[in-house]
Amino acid sequence: MTEKAEAPLSYTPLQDRLRQLLDGPAALDKRALLGTLCAEVSRRETRAYAAGWNDALAALPHGPRRENGA
Repeated sequence: MTEKAEAPLSYTPLQDRLRQLLDGPAALDKRALLGTLCAEVSRRETRAYAAGWNDALAALPHGPRRENGA
Protein backbone atom coordinates (compact mmCIF):
# COMPACT_ATOMS: atom_id res chain seq x y z
CA MET A 1 0.00 0.00 0.00
CA THR A 2 1.35 3.39 -0.88
CA GLU A 3 0.43 6.53 0.94
CA LYS A 4 0.21 9.91 -0.77
CA ALA A 5 2.73 12.34 0.69
CA GLU A 6 1.08 15.08 2.65
CA ALA A 7 2.54 18.55 2.49
CA PRO A 8 1.71 20.25 5.77
CA LEU A 9 -0.01 23.53 4.98
CA SER A 10 0.13 24.59 8.58
CA TYR A 11 1.83 22.81 11.44
CA THR A 12 -0.16 22.14 14.59
CA PRO A 13 1.95 20.97 17.55
CA LEU A 14 1.01 17.49 18.77
CA GLN A 15 -0.11 18.75 22.17
CA ASP A 16 -2.49 21.26 20.54
CA ARG A 17 -3.84 18.60 18.15
CA LEU A 18 -4.48 16.19 21.03
CA ARG A 19 -6.27 18.95 22.92
CA GLN A 20 -8.44 19.57 19.85
CA LEU A 21 -9.32 15.88 19.72
CA LEU A 22 -10.09 15.70 23.45
CA ASP A 23 -12.12 18.90 23.53
CA GLY A 24 -13.79 18.38 20.15
CA PRO A 25 -17.48 18.94 19.55
CA ALA A 26 -18.32 15.22 19.51
CA ALA A 27 -17.76 13.16 22.63
CA LEU A 28 -15.89 9.94 21.83
CA ASP A 29 -16.03 6.75 23.85
CA LYS A 30 -12.73 5.47 25.24
CA ARG A 31 -12.04 3.06 22.39
CA ALA A 32 -12.80 5.63 19.69
CA LEU A 33 -10.69 8.25 21.45
CA LEU A 34 -7.76 5.86 21.84
CA GLY A 35 -8.01 4.86 18.18
CA THR A 36 -8.08 8.50 17.09
CA LEU A 37 -5.10 9.38 19.27
CA CYS A 38 -3.10 6.39 18.01
CA ALA A 39 -3.87 7.27 14.39
CA GLU A 40 -2.76 10.88 14.91
CA VAL A 41 0.53 9.86 16.56
CA SER A 42 1.17 7.22 13.90
CA ARG A 43 0.53 9.74 11.11
CA ARG A 44 3.03 12.16 12.67
CA GLU A 45 5.62 9.42 13.21
CA THR A 46 5.30 8.34 9.59
CA ARG A 47 5.83 11.89 8.34
CA ALA A 48 8.83 12.37 10.63
CA TYR A 49 10.35 9.05 9.50
CA ALA A 50 9.87 9.95 5.83
CA ALA A 51 11.37 13.39 6.40
CA GLY A 52 14.42 11.76 7.97
CA TRP A 53 14.88 9.52 4.94
CA ASN A 54 14.48 12.48 2.60
CA ASP A 55 17.16 14.37 4.55
CA ALA A 56 19.48 11.35 4.46
CA LEU A 57 18.98 10.83 0.73
CA ALA A 58 19.59 14.52 0.03
CA ALA A 59 22.91 14.29 1.89
CA LEU A 60 24.21 11.48 -0.34
CA PRO A 61 26.84 12.47 -2.92
CA HIS A 62 25.39 12.84 -6.40
CA GLY A 63 28.45 11.95 -8.46
CA PRO A 64 28.40 9.76 -11.56
CA ARG A 65 27.45 6.16 -10.86
CA ARG A 66 30.05 3.49 -11.47
CA GLU A 67 29.10 0.48 -13.54
CA ASN A 68 29.74 -2.99 -12.09
CA GLY A 69 32.99 -4.44 -13.44
CA ALA A 70 34.41 -1.05 -14.39
